[in-house]
Amino acid sequence: MSTLEWLEAASYIVTVIGLPFAIGVYLYDQRRDRQNDEEKIFLRLSDEYADFMRLVIDNADLRMLSPAVPDALSEEQLERKRALFAILVSLFERAYVLVYEDSMNRQQARLWQSWEDYMHEWCQREDFRAALPGLLQGEDPGFVATIGRIAETTAR
Repeated sequence: MSTLEWLEAASYIVTVIGLPFAIGVYLYDQRRDRQNDEEKIFLRLSDEYADFMRLVIDNADLRMLSPAVPDALSEEQLERKRALFAILVSLFERAYVLVYEDSMNRQQARLWQSWEDYMHEWCQREDFRAALPGLLQGEDPGFVATIGRIAETTAR
């Protein structure tokens, strides 16, 4: 077999085996990068939720972690509570926009489920549900529908 025939055979082998293999490796790397990006987004959002919870702890006089809502809050306390609820709704909307998809794979659904759990937890509070209509003006329509559904089912 001559050198030219040998090189031609090698090029066929590369074309038949190497090219599909390279495409497969490329697609695998792209999928892995996409998963890593989703994990980074989730971790960043989780850090923001932890920061929010620190704010709640720093404002313990508002009793936002207790199920019983005190009626006797001063105007200043009510204002701080509204501000904290606004921060929380903003965080929930960001999670919705960045994590939620109409057709999610298993990993995406797992990441979204934790945010939906947080929403259910907060929607159990009557004061949060009462504040929602004012906080949802101008927000993403899909998010408004989602948290509205959660608030409605939780209220029952």
